[in-house]
Amino acid sequence: MKFPLRDWIEAHAGCRHDLSSSGMREALPPPAWPRRRPRPDVADVLQVELAEHLGVDRRRLFLTRGATEANGLVLGHLARRNRGRRPVLRVRPPEYPPLYDAGAAQGFAVRDGRARADVAVVSQPRNPEGDLWDRERLAAWADGAGELLVDETFREFAGTPTLSRAASAHRWTTGSFTKFFGADDVRVGFAVAPPESAEPFARYVGLVADDLAPASAAMALELLRRIGTVRRQVRAVVEPNLEALGAVLPGGPRPSAPLCFDRPPAGDGDRLTGACLRASVLVCPGSLFGDRSGVRLCLTRRDAPASLRAYARVRRAARDGGLRGRARV
Repeated sequence: MKFPLRDWIEAHAGCRHDLSSSGMREALPPPAWPRRRPRPDVADVLQVELAEHLGVDRRRLFLTRGATEANGLVLGHLARRNRGRRPVLRVRPPEYPPLYDAGAAQGFAVRDGRARADVAVVSQPRNPEGDLWDRERLAAWADGAGELLVDETFREFAGTPTLSRAASAHRWTTGSFTKFFGADDVRVGFAVAPPESAEPFARYVGLVADDLAPASAAMALELLRRIGTVRRQVRAVVEPNLEALGAVLPGGPRPSAPLCFDRPPAGDGDRLTGACLRASVLVCPGSLFGDRSGVRLCLTRRDAPASLRAYARVRRAARDGGLRGRARV
């Protein structure tokens, strides 16, 4: 067992129409492994060039083996600050489950809503909704929380600068090479600490995390240096898929990332998921994101338009009352 969302996707990988995978792995050429042994300081070079790309001080940037690890490190560090009481983590469903499940594993009490909290978490653009909050909405979400953790795994799809560029106090961000770059095998992510926390976080990371594998650092560095090419390749796939989404769900919002949280007329995402499975259409039930009212659709594959049309046929059956039986989540 890994975590429920990944287990769900892997358990149903044989479906004909796949709208479950959120990264570009199937659509982009795989990253090439280094032909020769990477130089010993390749991780340092990656840190410098990634910090320049993000527009942040390299001393605030920490390399990890994925965004999930980065989120866990940040939450573990922040959980240690609360002595003698259980810290509170604020989350707004639907939300990417490891972002708050990692907090629960670190001892946080997870709360939905805007009650006072030690840490507020949010993904930007949102996973599973694909929307990007403006400054006012983000500030309102952070109000009353001691720290804000923003998972920017899908930020490159939106083409926006990282929220860490402003060096705001108590604001943390994380990211990954997994989704936009399609580099699942590279296993590189990162965290950016607020200026006042960079030094104590460095001590914590040095105690609990290993160094990045040189081969992984070298592959991530090559991808970063080719980001212009990668961006063109991604747009060539995602933009037609977003147009196809607009055609099958007219009147809906245009996401800032290749993600959509669709709430069917019946308002039962698990039931719609079960009907989709019977039609060999793989979607992710909203219950895995803390909201049973919808399903997550991912638009990262080249065959997404055909899969969306197949999904639309099942959805029409839902509107006409033709659903039966829920998916087992």
